[in-house]
Amino acid sequence: MNVEMQQRVSVITLGVESLDRSRTFYESMGWSAGVCEGQIVFFQLNGLILALYPREALAEDAKMNPGGAGFKGITLAYNTASHEETDVILARAVEAGGQLVKPAQKVFWGGYSGYFADPDGHLWEVAFNPFWRLDEEGNIHLSG
Repeated sequence: MNVEMQQRVSVITLGVESLDRSRTFYESMGWSAGVCEGQIVFFQLNGLILALYPREALAEDAKMNPGGAGFKGITLAYNTASHEETDVILARAVEAGGQLVKPAQKVFWGGYSGYFADPDGHLWEVAFNPFWRLDEEGNIHLSG
C-alpha cells in the first residue's frame, strides 16, 4: 500500500493538570466545548479539533514519562486581523486566568505579536501577520 501523509493536522491534544480549570479557561476565551466524554473535552475549531486530556493519562497513553517542565519547543498560534485584535485577545487570556508571557509588540518579520501561557503553561502566540490572509471562517492563507 502506497500512502503518503497529507499536509494537515486533525487534532491537537493538550495534557492538562485540571480538566475543569482548563475547560473553564478556554470557555472564558469565548470557545464552546463540543463533545465531553469522561476525562476528555473537545473544542471544534476551523478544520481541526483541540482536545484537553489529563496530563498523566496522556503520557501513559503515549508510553512517556509525564515529568518535565519548561519550554518544550512548541507553541500554538492564533492569528488576528489587526494590532487591536491582538491586544484584545491577549488581555482576554489574562482575564481568563492565563499568564502574559510577552506583551504584543512590532516584531522583526513585519508583524505584531505577543504570547500568553494557558493555566498549564501551554504557549500561545497571538499575532497579526500583514502578509497572510484570514478568510471569513478564520482560516489562514499564506498569500496576502
